[in-house]
Amino acid sequence: MTVSPCRSDFFVYNREIYEFLDAVRSNCARSNSAKIASISFEINLVDPLVVLAKLARRQQVTFYWENQASGESIVAIDAVAKLEITGKARFRKTEEFIQETLSNLVHFEQDKTNSIHRKTDNKNIQPRFFCSFSFFDDNSQSDYPFSDGTVFLPAWQVSVKNNRCQVMVNLAIDANTNVHTILHVLWTKIEIIQSLGYYSPNPNNSPARYSQRLVANPEEFKASVVSALGAIRDGHFSKIVLASALDIYSRTAFNLFKSLNNLRRLHPNCYIFSTSNGKGQSFIGASPERLINVHNLTLVTDALAGSAPRGKTPEEDAINADRLLKSEKERHEHSLVIDFITQQLLKLGLFPQVVNFQGTPRLRQLSNIQHLWTPIQALVPSHVHPLQIIAHLHPTPAVAGESRLDAMKQIRRYESFERGLYAAPLGWVDTSGNCEFIVGIRSALIDGNRARLYAGAGIVAGSDPSKELAEIQLKFQALLKALV
Repeated sequence: MTVSPCRSDFFVYNREIYEFLDAVRSNCARSNSAKIASISFEINLVDPLVVLAKLARRQQVTFYWENQASGESIVAIDAVAKLEITGKARFRKTEEFIQETLSNLVHFEQDKTNSIHRKTDNKNIQPRFFCSFSFFDDNSQSDYPFSDGTVFLPAWQVSVKNNRCQVMVNLAIDANTNVHTILHVLWTKIEIIQSLGYYSPNPNNSPARYSQRLVANPEEFKASVVSALGAIRDGHFSKIVLASALDIYSRTAFNLFKSLNNLRRLHPNCYIFSTSNGKGQSFIGASPERLINVHNLTLVTDALAGSAPRGKTPEEDAINADRLLKSEKERHEHSLVIDFITQQLLKLGLFPQVVNFQGTPRLRQLSNIQHLWTPIQALVPSHVHPLQIIAHLHPTPAVAGESRLDAMKQIRRYESFERGLYAAPLGWVDTSGNCEFIVGIRSALIDGNRARLYAGAGIVAGSDPSKELAEIQLKFQALLKALV
């Protein structure tokens, strides 16, 4: 049942919501405390990306997430509770913040079938905490626009799942809250959201006019690869992931919403994401790599490493795929990631199961590149929070190297730019501990008419500097073709 658009029926349809909010306010007055009241509505289908385009303001933090494979898209706008953290304890502090916020969260529930609200028995409509973390525990660039860790509970959350659309509103309530005013503001905003309908911005096939400059020129990058290969031969590490950055300058400001629409059109089998810091900068991308998904205490994670270009013809594509599957170098790089993930999960007391076909990796084929891919599953004990798993898994050898600590020390020596959110965990956790996090690759930092694109390549024994450079240039195309 959908929200009634008739304002004259406002208090008829919302009497129980009014009584709920007034009861929360009264409780706050008695206890001299503050609470967060969470209310959800099912509405007619709208496009969360359009909600982001129409309602988000520059000074508000936002998060956009779309996974077409699961039929899910979400937008989160503004924060009713937020924490920014730094340092090695950032995942633990994020977990503590979530638990503390949940202790002050009060759900509105209602059983009557003629209500505009359906009782929150659907896992997909729980409040979600949206998180972004940097690659390193602390950014060395003092003016990097995102903190080392950010978590927020949105004021507004609009989600689509299985062709159902829910609006969730999280309201800060204290003894001085005017419930009448809050309800009128809430209803006005819902009417605006409902009026948007389900449509998308028109696709823009013409990329922006821009100039571009590699942060490290091609020869410098290849020299870094040669140096890394020497360190591998000397036994300092067995793999290191070296990234490069490409700076783009446009005549006009990049259009975030059209660029995201292009990304979801061009890369329907990737996670499309965007997070904005409330200061005008956004980090966006189309990631093929899931870090973890936890649903009903079942974990799925991906080992994604080993790459080859797609072919221009079906015959060339099949040849490239076969060469990738048989490549000793690519298979070795892939096995490092599988071994690392299974070992880290075992340390947490989980018992991972590698899901492959006759002992060989699968292929994850994207529009312009294909990867070796092996899913890994495990049951998660109820006392293990998803952020504890992320703390153990990040960064995997797919984006850092092996051994991890040695490779990470050298990454900052080889790379002349701040990775920031590149190759780092981004995603959400709900009130039951379900979550989904991706690795922020195939990504770009957008700031007005400037964009910095990121891409990396895994260097192992046998790597060819020219081929690794070509792989990075291929990966840049995921964003270059979408930015407008």
